Amino acid sequence: MEISIIIPSRNEGANVEVIVARIERALTPSSNYEILFVDDSDDDTPARLEQLTHNHPQVRFIHRTNAIGLGTAILEGFQMARGDWFIVMDADMQHPPESLPDLIQHIKLNQAEIIIPSRFIAGGHDGGLNVWRKLVSWSARILARVAIRKVLPIKDPTSGYFAVRRDTAFSRPLNPIGWKILLEILARSDYERAIEIPYSFEARDIGSSKFGVKEQWNYLVHLIRLVKSSEEDMRFWNFAAVGLSGVVVNSVVYTVFVKLGVSVVLSFALASAIAMINNFLWNNFLTWKHTKTDRLSYRVLKFYIVSISGLCISSLTVSMVHGLLHWHYTVSGLAGIALATIWNFTLHNKWTFGKSPAMKEQQLHG
Repeated sequence: MEISIIIPSRNEGANVEVIVARIERALTPSSNYEILFVDDSDDDTPARLEQLTHNHPQVRFIHRTNAIGLGTAILEGFQMARGDWFIVMDADMQHPPESLPDLIQHIKLNQAEIIIPSRFIAGGHDGGLNVWRKLVSWSARILARVAIRKVLPIKDPTSGYFAVRRDTAFSRPLNPIGWKILLEILARSDYERAIEIPYSFEARDIGSSKFGVKEQWNYLVHLIRLVKSSEEDMRFWNFAAVGLSGVVVNSVVYTVFVKLGVSVVLSFALASAIAMINNFLWNNFLTWKHTKTDRLSYRVLKFYIVSISGLCISSLTVSMVHGLLHWHYTVSGLAGIALATIWNFTLHNKWTFGKSPAMKEQQLHG
């Protein structure tokens, strides 16, 4: 068995019959595939699936009576599937079966371990959502791409339609919350490459959406848990939190000095120096607490060099964006902060608090 098409379903009724018919029309009789439903229904859907298994030998299903979420349904499908590749899609036809041949062709090309039909690359179309759902979907995607480094290159990391190689799906333990198992796979699994191919998302014709406030909350909890499980992602967000504390320290100290009659320029310089000390101490003892190798004085020197260079970069960015592109000064300032934050974090991670060559050599030879 080469391809297992895994379809979680809950109270989908006639949709299960329609999607099987459309899959059969889309794929050639010689295609080596199975259709595996993981069903959590409490209506007549299990009876419909039972009938499908009698008339369509490539169809299998499991009916769960202790339904505990879409993510666990897909994981159970992974365990039952026979294929070398798993294709996950919804039962509501918003992931059109007619796009399967193109997806399977990319599987055969063996270009990646994860292949994602995407609504948000050239040739894709997001036509099946109302304005509210589009806003929620956009917010979820942005949050994921900003929060998790491995997800950043993927434009549609919250898709429910994707293909994953069997060994990739089982490369790491997966424990998703709610409905976004692709995000779990992208963040946790071992793989060299994930690619996106275009497809057109379709509006639901039969049944009703299971999307609700509970699933949105589960998504946020899931995202936070994924960030906390990644040392690299947690390090960046600790660094960002420390930077925010530095802004508070800078503002308070600056105000105090000015109120005491110190000149504005000197007050700002002193406040900046104290804020840098605050940032160094927190980053030294929290953000990079396990990676320090150099003497304290050397780390302080490197920290100030990087921080000053970051200040120069942010100032140059503001000057260029505001002066040449004529963006609003607030937007220009945010652009400068964002670029400087990435610059500072990268250099601190690689140089200021990174392991010295001698330490790396020692660890290598152990």
